[in-house]
Amino acid sequence: MTPRPESSGSRPKGTAGEKIPEQPTAAQQKSAAKKTAVPKQAAAKKAAPAKATAKKAAAAKTTVGKTVAKKAAAKKAAAEKTAVELPAAGTATAKKAAAKKTAVKKSAAKKATTVKATAAKTTAVKAASSTSTAAETVAGKAAAAKSPAAKNTAKKAPAKKAGTAKSAAATTTAAEAVAKKATPAKATAKKAAAKKTATAKKTAPATSTVAESPAKKTTAGKAPAGKAVAKRGAVKKAPARRAAARKAPAGQAPALEAASAQVVPPEVEVAVSPAVDAADRERLLGGTHHDPHSVLGAHPVPGGIAFRAFRPYALSVTVVAGELRAELHDDGEGFFSGLLPLREVPAYRLVVEYEGTVLETEDAYRFLPTLGDLDLHLIGEGRHEELWTALGAHPMTHEGVTGTRFAVWAPNARGVRVAGTFNFWDGTGHVMRSLGSSGVWELFLPDVGEGELYKFEITRPDGSRTLRADPLARRTEVPPATSSVITSSAYEWGDAEWLARRAEAPAHEAPFSVYEVHLASWRPGLTYRQLAEQLPGYVKNLGFTHVELMPVAEHPFGGSWGYQVTGFYAPTARLGTPDDFRYLVDKLHQAGIGVLMDWVPAHFPRDAWALAEFDGRPLYEHEDPLRAAHPDWGTLEFDFGRNEVRNFLVANAVYWCEEFHIDGLRVDAVASMLYLDYSREPGQWTPNEHGGRENLDAVAFLQEMNATVYRRVPGVVTIAEESTAWDGVTRATHHKGPSGFGGLGFGLKWNMGWMHDSLQYMSHEPVHRKYHHGEMTFSMVYAYSENYVLPISHDEVVHGKRSLVSKMPGDWWQQRAGVRAYLGFMWAHPGKQLLFMGQEFAQGAEWSEAHGPDWWLLDPGYGAEPDHRGVRDLVRDLNTVYRATPALWRLDTDPAGFEWIVGDAADDNVLAFLRLDPEGIPVLAVSNFAPVTRQDYRLGVPEDVPAWHEAVNTDAARYGGSDVTHPDPVKPEPQPWHGRPASIRLTLPPLATVWLRPA
Repeated sequence: MTPRPESSGSRPKGTAGEKIPEQPTAAQQKSAAKKTAVPKQAAAKKAAPAKATAKKAAAAKTTVGKTVAKKAAAKKAAAEKTAVELPAAGTATAKKAAAKKTAVKKSAAKKATTVKATAAKTTAVKAASSTSTAAETVAGKAAAAKSPAAKNTAKKAPAKKAGTAKSAAATTTAAEAVAKKATPAKATAKKAAAKKTATAKKTAPATSTVAESPAKKTTAGKAPAGKAVAKRGAVKKAPARRAAARKAPAGQAPALEAASAQVVPPEVEVAVSPAVDAADRERLLGGTHHDPHSVLGAHPVPGGIAFRAFRPYALSVTVVAGELRAELHDDGEGFFSGLLPLREVPAYRLVVEYEGTVLETEDAYRFLPTLGDLDLHLIGEGRHEELWTALGAHPMTHEGVTGTRFAVWAPNARGVRVAGTFNFWDGTGHVMRSLGSSGVWELFLPDVGEGELYKFEITRPDGSRTLRADPLARRTEVPPATSSVITSSAYEWGDAEWLARRAEAPAHEAPFSVYEVHLASWRPGLTYRQLAEQLPGYVKNLGFTHVELMPVAEHPFGGSWGYQVTGFYAPTARLGTPDDFRYLVDKLHQAGIGVLMDWVPAHFPRDAWALAEFDGRPLYEHEDPLRAAHPDWGTLEFDFGRNEVRNFLVANAVYWCEEFHIDGLRVDAVASMLYLDYSREPGQWTPNEHGGRENLDAVAFLQEMNATVYRRVPGVVTIAEESTAWDGVTRATHHKGPSGFGGLGFGLKWNMGWMHDSLQYMSHEPVHRKYHHGEMTFSMVYAYSENYVLPISHDEVVHGKRSLVSKMPGDWWQQRAGVRAYLGFMWAHPGKQLLFMGQEFAQGAEWSEAHGPDWWLLDPGYGAEPDHRGVRDLVRDLNTVYRATPALWRLDTDPAGFEWIVGDAADDNVLAFLRLDPEGIPVLAVSNFAPVTRQDYRLGVPEDVPAWHEAVNTDAARYGGSDVTHPDPVKPEPQPWHGRPASIRLTLPPLATVWLRPA
């Protein structure tokens, strides 16, 4: 770890290594002596064997002739003695004294001035210079007691350095007493005392061993820190300067006094206490520390390397570095520290002892951040297109160590910790660091790997805490459990051939018929891998080109069908792991079937463990409650104007396409995103900056999402579920329309108008349909305004709307015939087709996510099975002919691909039109929505087609119809009709659609 930067000297708080430029005055010395009277008395009581000499030391303090040199000599001797021996007998006594000193420190630290700190140091020097060993003890005690009172201010107190001629011969008894008294002092006390001791050491250095150095530092701070000494068999002596020590024996104090008045002391290195100071300690315990790595771990400090660990519930912590083993001092409440005489931070591990077990592990707080400046810059700009690689939980090898990197965006949090199965859901010891002003918190945890559960414990601005699932979790627990799961993918794809050719033609110029599926209920109980063995074969047999999966992202309530998402980056765990889902997509691709997925960027639920007020304030949702609350679904709308939120969603769209090879995204509820007044009454919304009702932030988001996805993933398609007449949903983003907006950039749009009108027409009794004929023809007025999909989706077969077959009037035969005629008309109409599961075999009941399609209707033992199987056979044949006939899809978005034959035969309930391919080869589609057979019905046709062959007849017997068909080619007659030079005569079956192709 890197040390904290040295103080410049101009800041109000400096570092332990700052220099002391001048000596205290006599008046300051006397004042300080008075202030240290109470600590000195306590020290005198504790030093029972030396009470008499303590009195002499107290009297000696009034002697102004005591010099800084004597202080240095006493400190030097104390350090050397402590290095050799740390008496255990005085530990308990020292702890009691230290408790009193700590109380004094907390109140005095705020008030201490520079003068007071200087006086305290001078008093300690004078006391230490006494020839009486007991008096030296009192002096050391006074210095240790006064130093905490000065705390940070004392660090910067101006004072003269100790004289050059320091004595190394002060009595060792004083050193022992100093060590005992200093034992439990807090970090701030150790820093102040350490300065005095280190000053003496540098001015009059003496030869010392490696074992001596930590003892010296302990003398300056608290003695137990000296427990962190190297337990080696052979210890070499460290080089040291000795000249000054030789020239200053203990008996030459007067000479040293004179020398100190004449010689300017050299600059010195001041040893510091390794313990975590009170402020950092409180923040770490409270979960509000923004930079734990600056406190915990290993840090170069004056005097060596400070090791600090925060291991709640641990009995002991030992640093292991090669042959070195150093047990850290237990500072209480899970904190451990020690100062080792090392020049550089070694490669080390921690041996942590808990009750009943010992764990050897890497120190999480010795690692540099796993995220770089580029990641943070892109996140801040909202342009990190691979956000899932930066945030979330990622098993990885970092600086040669395996573990998991956790990162989360929570800019309003006062602190963030990681809790999970690896720490028994107590995140106290796993505090994350804030990376600059990015709002991102990060922590690399060694030895934590795949499969572990986790959440983020966030301290909110008001100080309360909340436990949240990871917004970028790539795997979750099975609902109703809500934890995130650490995961990585090892899946090897086998769909390279599919990916290579999927971009050969854009979706709107290719065959595109979609089977919509709710995976959890298609075959209830099947997993992703079990579905992969059944679904591809079923869809391929029916001839669909694509499946559309209702939302796959994790959601807590199954009854929402996945449209209230909490885990935007995680496939639902109900059916298996993320790699299991990859397996399903792979198998569909290998069967030649594209995979579309419903994607829900409009809103999210209010669950307290998910995104709502994620870090204590509105974050993913808009800060304005009126803008945030979705009026229809009780959910919250995303704040599309915030860079990081927009990035979260754009990257999510890319994620599904790149990580799971999804071929297209059907974007849910686009209309609710585009309008500020969507489902809102006057006064419940605020106009945009132009005074309009358009949500400009949502428009910009959708444009960016589409542009990014199409740029990064060739061959994909985005589809908008947009129910209004918004101009330019499928227009390119850089092309402005009449409204002044650029296009939204979608590839296709659901034609909600066609769906609504056509189903309403079919629900009328045939005798009344002539009054609603325009409901079937109006779609051609706007058919080429966008690139359309004709959707008969799940929304149309639930909540009392009845299934498709049940919408049809008449008896059971007429209902099935109506469905067949409608499907034939739909497949021939300009636009792509989408059909929800169960409707392909005329299921009579509404769909329920609880039990799925009524597969029993296809059981050969069921009496009406042929009726249902006939409808499914028709769907298969429609798809087969459709895919083989370019006229039905090649010019779907070009008016040149469509010509009316008759669109106004309302009294007959007949519609007839031509579909054309780029070469002009036609398909003639004729629908009779009356329950009567129409003999010799004349239709105008192109004169250049010599004969017409029936390709599809929905009334065929194999579909369950009356079998009014045309087995022979139909030849045109030269009689003009419907404005054309030739015509044919057909017998139109009742409630049926017929397709004819050139023979």
